[in-house]
Amino acid sequence: MKTFSLRLLLLSFTFIFISASSQIKISGKVSYKNRGIPQVNITLKGTYDGTTSDSEGNFSFETSEKGNHILQFSHPKYIDTEKSLIIENKNIELSVDMKEQISEIDAVVITAGSIEASDRNRATALLSPLDIYTTAGADGQISSALNYLPGVQKVGETEGLFIRGGTGSEAKIFMDGNLINNYFSNSVPGIAGRDRFNTSLFKGNIFSSGGYSALYGQALSGALMLESVDLPDQSSYDFGVAPILLNASFQRVNDEKTHSYGASAGYSNLKLMQEVFNFNTNFHEPPSGFNGDANFRIKTKSGGFLKYYGMFSTDVMGVKMPSLEPDYEHSLINLKGKNTFHTLSYRQKFGRYLLNLGTSYTFNRSDLRFATENQSVKSDETRVLNDGNYLNFKAVLERKINRISAVRGGFELNHAQEELSVQDINKNYSDLISSAFVETDLGFSNRFSAKIGARGEYSSFLRAANFAPRAALAYRLAKDWTTSLAYGIFYQNPESRYVNSPAKLGFQQSQHYIFQLQGNVEGRSLRFEAFYKNYDDLIKVQNVANIPGQYQPVQTAVNNNGNGFAKGVEFFFRDKKTFENIDYWVSYSFLDSKRDFLNYPMTLKPSFASEHTVAVVAKRFFPKLKFGTNLSFNYAKGRPYYDIVSNKGENIIRNEGSLKDFSSLNLSFNYLPNLGKKDAKAFTIFVLSVSNVLGRNNVYGYNFSSSGNFRSAVVPPVNTFVFVGMFISFGVDKTQDAVNNNL
Repeated sequence: MKTFSLRLLLLSFTFIFISASSQIKISGKVSYKNRGIPQVNITLKGTYDGTTSDSEGNFSFETSEKGNHILQFSHPKYIDTEKSLIIENKNIELSVDMKEQISEIDAVVITAGSIEASDRNRATALLSPLDIYTTAGADGQISSALNYLPGVQKVGETEGLFIRGGTGSEAKIFMDGNLINNYFSNSVPGIAGRDRFNTSLFKGNIFSSGGYSALYGQALSGALMLESVDLPDQSSYDFGVAPILLNASFQRVNDEKTHSYGASAGYSNLKLMQEVFNFNTNFHEPPSGFNGDANFRIKTKSGGFLKYYGMFSTDVMGVKMPSLEPDYEHSLINLKGKNTFHTLSYRQKFGRYLLNLGTSYTFNRSDLRFATENQSVKSDETRVLNDGNYLNFKAVLERKINRISAVRGGFELNHAQEELSVQDINKNYSDLISSAFVETDLGFSNRFSAKIGARGEYSSFLRAANFAPRAALAYRLAKDWTTSLAYGIFYQNPESRYVNSPAKLGFQQSQHYIFQLQGNVEGRSLRFEAFYKNYDDLIKVQNVANIPGQYQPVQTAVNNNGNGFAKGVEFFFRDKKTFENIDYWVSYSFLDSKRDFLNYPMTLKPSFASEHTVAVVAKRFFPKLKFGTNLSFNYAKGRPYYDIVSNKGENIIRNEGSLKDFSSLNLSFNYLPNLGKKDAKAFTIFVLSVSNVLGRNNVYGYNFSSSGNFRSAVVPPVNTFVFVGMFISFGVDKTQDAVNNNL
């Protein structure tokens, strides 16, 4: 028995030795572009043998398998790779090159010149609707909130987005891809119009301060692309009450969430606030207006989506100003305006294809009446009546090539019909701009991508065509750092208000060159951007009529001999991480710009361009107190001003100088009494906002008498403005959304 046990033990050791001696070592290195890949799972297919690569991509394991086998390599960021092996009695050493897995999440995004706020790009999300509502000094307006981003100048005396040395008319605004004509309300000279559109109508936006997509045109400086909301989550009823406004709205959605419809109405009047505050502007008829809108949204059985939105608004205002002329005591300006806007859009997927169709119609009337008053005797009125009808249609077809590559193309039609009557000038202006465009997104890897496109346009009024190539590149330098380059040529028709003669005119042109460096790390984002813009074929004008009380004479375009440039650097930093419950951002812009255009007698620094601008925004939310505080500060170095008149057929500068520096400190507070109530079906927010808390006397420019010996400052209607309001939503509790977006 003892002998048998000894033999059995000897036999076991012999078997173990033979088995060990038959183990084959398989080793090697896994790489991507000559760099080792860590954490690659390596498995001999059909067995339990395998290992994981180390920090340098090296691997090693042993197996007793023999014959033909397949070695598998897998990693979430790389395409699975297989290698065929013949395992005999020799160790195996091999090198494997893997290919990067192209992913929409990991792929680098081209962001030169643009800032996106949407669900698709949360990493750099800026200025969501709640961002805009809770930014002190923005007054709930998208255009005002953009003044706290780099590249946008605050020009308080007129409406528009003044981007990187461009005029307000050189930036265009789009809704669901369609051009919005008359985005701002009608206004009188020296007082900027407000946004016509409710901020909550939009779920996101892309703001481009240059180098924007070939899908958009007719803008020399920049573009704001707004994306309207889709189906609401629940039915709701909303009410807003404030000393200057009343509004109410509702949204109904069916149980299956396949369609919804809604409407809203509102009325605003500044009379009560004028009684309370010391206004700089004498409104003999306080600004007031009515607005109403309606919408429906339908999700089709085939997966398509149809959206309609329509609105109507009115504008009424009367201003009385001291006269600079000896012949009369006051200048009187009265405004009556109305606007209607309708847009219909449809999108549908067909396999790898996506079709987007959209159309919009706008009618706008601006009825201005100018008069003078002397010893309470009013002169005859001079009427400036402008009616505009605008029709737009756009079609875009896109095909996916892979997860991050696509090609899209389409066409666009923009028709404008305007009638202008002023003094002895009667003008009928009509133009059809036909456009075609193509663009491709090329994802070469998760580190490198490109966007290449071109746009062509034909104007029936100018009887001319243009071709505008555009390109952008992006490269990931490190995990959280990317760099982008963008170039593009952009064309724009002369503004119709200057087209008052048979002069032969052509397109205005600009070229953009943009470099950007951007980093995003756990709630912090940093952007640095440098740009250069060159302008050619800008419009030159001459004076043809003077209207008492109007800041600018009626002007007419004479040629396209204008030119200019704008260059600068911008810095933006946002931090939601460092301080608990605090979100803040800082932006700085340096701008060097000069132009010879309009009635400028020579190349000058534009009167709307400030050399240095700074903005700081900070938001703090106190969850236990259900209370939020918001602070903003903006500063701009004083802009130049010019008193340009015509002398013997030549324009000369009669007076010039620099305005004092602009600055404004703004505060706002909001209280959310619903916080903490479980299963609440209502949401209430109380808002208190104070603009220009310190009451600084900011000046936007000067008006000069006909002799040039007297001047008056163009100032805000009121130095410090206080807004108090209560907003209630029934049927849906938005409290947690408000809290999450403030943290």
